[in-house]
Amino acid sequence: MKEAVYIGGPASARPDLQELLVQAARGDQDAFSDVYDVVCGPVLGLVRSVLRDPAQSEEVAQEVLLEVWRTASRFQPSRGSAMAWILTLAHRRAVDRVRSAQASSDREHRAALLERTPAYDEVTEQVEAGLEREQVRRCLRTLTELQHQSVTMAYYQGLAYREVAELLSVPLGTIKTRLRDGLIRLRDCLGVSA
Repeated sequence: MKEAVYIGGPASARPDLQELLVQAARGDQDAFSDVYDVVCGPVLGLVRSVLRDPAQSEEVAQEVLLEVWRTASRFQPSRGSAMAWILTLAHRRAVDRVRSAQASSDREHRAALLERTPAYDEVTEQVEAGLEREQVRRCLRTLTELQHQSVTMAYYQGLAYREVAELLSVPLGTIKTRLRDGLIRLRDCLGVSA
């Protein structure tokens, strides 16, 4: 049977990582110092394997270890080992950093494409505007005469509902009903979703 050999002297009787984490959750700084010593290498290694950039890896590893200190009380031994919990935090944080960098790159790419795209094509804009006007005219013709008058006065002449009611000598509630019904018909005719 082989006997364990310890470099640097006999092994100290430190509590295991799980117990150290529980003590750190109670605010024991010495216990967290021991936790740090045990997990800093594996955390940095995992983060570096995801990020590849040494500077970002060190930054994320530091963020993870700060998170371990702040959230040690959330560790639940019944759900897994302390090392697995810490490495899960590290992996998630590293993946978040990769996703953030990718999203930033995508935004910059879209912004660059927008700068190269012409603002508008004048001929296309005029043709589309003409088609839209014709479609609105066609749909206005489908309204009843009373709805057509009310909509035209309110939206094309810019009159308030009360002014439309006074000009047509109709109660305000009737004008509101005509406008609502007319606008619903226009919406359906134009194919606009509510």
